[in-house]
Amino acid sequence: MEPKKLYRSSTNKMICGVCQGVAEYINIDPTVVRLLWALVGLSGVGIVFYFIAAIIMPVR
Repeated sequence: MEPKKLYRSSTNKMICGVCQGVAEYINIDPTVVRLLWALVGLSGVGIVFYFIAAIIMPVR
């Protein structure tokens, strides 16, 4: 079995596709990931991590 890889989504994205990629990787609804990321983003740390992830994660 091939190991899972974490990618940004190039088709189903709101900003950079990070949340969709994370949702596909852990096999849950992307809306849940987006809501959780938005809650973390209220502290400011989530926004920084989002853009770092957008730079590091390859596009599928």
